[in-house]
Amino acid sequence: MIAVIGPVEPDLLAAWVRHYRWLGIERFLIAFHFPDHVPDVRRHQLQAASRELGIIPTGTSAGPWHEHINTQLRDALRNRAGAGWHLLADADEFQQYPAPLSDVIAQAEKTGHRVVGGLMLDRVAASGRLTGWQPEDGLDLAYPLGGHLTHRLLHGDPRKIVLARHDVALASGNHRAPGHQPDTDHICAVHHFKWRSGILDDLRRRVRHFTTGTWQEHTPAVRDEASRLLAHVRQHSGVINTSDPRFAARRVSLDRMPDSWPAEARSIVTAWRPHTPTGQDQRQ
Repeated sequence: MIAVIGPVEPDLLAAWVRHYRWLGIERFLIAFHFPDHVPDVRRHQLQAASRELGIIPTGTSAGPWHEHINTQLRDALRNRAGAGWHLLADADEFQQYPAPLSDVIAQAEKTGHRVVGGLMLDRVAASGRLTGWQPEDGLDLAYPLGGHLTHRLLHGDPRKIVLARHDVALASGNHRAPGHQPDTDHICAVHHFKWRSGILDDLRRRVRHFTTGTWQEHTPAVRDEASRLLAHVRQHSGVINTSDPRFAARRVSLDRMPDSWPAEARSIVTAWRPHTPTGQDQRQ
């Protein structure tokens, strides 16, 4: 497991580690990065939670969250991990596979693929509110709906590289592996639990810091996506409009992959194109 983790709640980190251990992950290489606004007590709580989970962070850094920071930390972790297959996930991403990881990797090797692809399935509360959650109840209960906000509302790239050979270079955010294409008939579901309590403040901070140059960006894409979500909730009285048919929000679960997922994921992954200011799609 390779992951760069920001100031998430310790309970989310614990749920994340349990999920990936259940998938079969035994070795976690994680690095923490804390922006300047995060108080010391919160940093210490998260680091302590990691140690209680039996994971010693490979590194911890602090300061502005420039767009290149995540990539630099991720690549340093990958260099330390060594040869083999690397699983990559953010702390709010819970991957779901149709088969055990060993079988998924064996299938990729059999077909000559050096990466395995995933597609974000954005998880939201039934009410559309950006609420908190109770560890004893779990994420599935708090955020029972899964839909396609990332690309249909934010115009972001919903594709993920979830598994990659050690020598395959990855683009920022693990969205692409230049020169390598995943098998579109075997796309993993990436349950994306980003839309929780506190996210609106994070998005406002992101827009402000990238706009002023406090945080460096390569393109305005990240803050544009944040701005679209903020505009949407302003238009809908502070909630995500889960009834919008574009989002295809329906009840899903980490225990069972949606029956329609293979065809659904393939159609989105093969048709997705980056958004342009003119509203026209272009091929990458």
